Amino acid sequence: MTIRVLLADDQALVRAALRILLDSCDGMELVAEATCGGEAVALARVHRPDVVMMDIRVPGTDGVAATSEICADPGAPGTRVLILTTREIDARVAEALRAGASGFLDKDVTADVLLDGIRTVASGDSLLSPLATRALISRFLAVPAPDSPLITSGDLAAFTDRDREVVTWVAEGRSNAEIAERLDVSAVSVRTQVRRVMTELGVRDRAQLVVLAHQSGLVRTQAPANC
Repeated sequence: MTIRVLLADDQALVRAALRILLDSCDGMELVAEATCGGEAVALARVHRPDVVMMDIRVPGTDGVAATSEICADPGAPGTRVLILTTREIDARVAEALRAGASGFLDKDVTADVLLDGIRTVASGDSLLSPLATRALISRFLAVPAPDSPLITSGDLAAFTDRDREVVTWVAEGRSNAEIAERLDVSAVSVRTQVRRVMTELGVRDRAQLVVLAHQSGLVRTQAPANC
C-alpha cells in the first residue's frame, strides 16, 4: 500500500530535499506541499493524505493550530500528523501532541530514520521514544491543558490489571515488541490490547494515550536526573 504524504514546510530547500527522498522511496507518494499552516489544512482536506509532515514553526497558522484542525477533521480520521522540529524537546511539540500529533522527529535525523518514522505513524502507531517521552512528560505534559479530558477512576474500572500494566508501559514509551517480550506474548496481541484500550477511552492514538495516562496520575511522572 502506498503511503500518501503531505509536506508542510516554509523552507524551499527542505521541501526539495524531502521531495527527492520521498520520490525515491517505493511505497511513498508526495501528494502536495504547503508553505504555511493554513495551506496545509486546506490541502489535507483536498488530498486526504495518510501522513502530514508538519514543520512545527510554519508561518501563518502555526504547526500546532494546523495539527489541531487536521486531527479534528471528521472527514479524515485516518490522517496522521508527524511533527518536524529543529529541537528534540520543545514546548510547542508538547502542544502539538496534545492537539493530536502522532509523534515528532528532529530534522537532523537520517533519511532511513525519517522514512521509518513515516511508516510508523502511517501504520497507526506513535513515534515516541522512551527518552523523548520521559522528557516531554516531565517538562511539558504532566500538567493538563485547559479543558483536556482525563482518564478517571471510573474510566479505568472496567480494565483488568493487565490492561493497566500495558498502559503504564505504553506511557513509558515502550514499543509493542518490548511489551510483548515482557509479557511473553506476541506483539500483535499487545497491539490489539492497546487499540482496544484506546477505543474504550476514546483517545485518537498512542500519543494521546501517553498524555492522558500521565495527566490522570495512572503513571507517576518522574523528572529525568538532568532536569
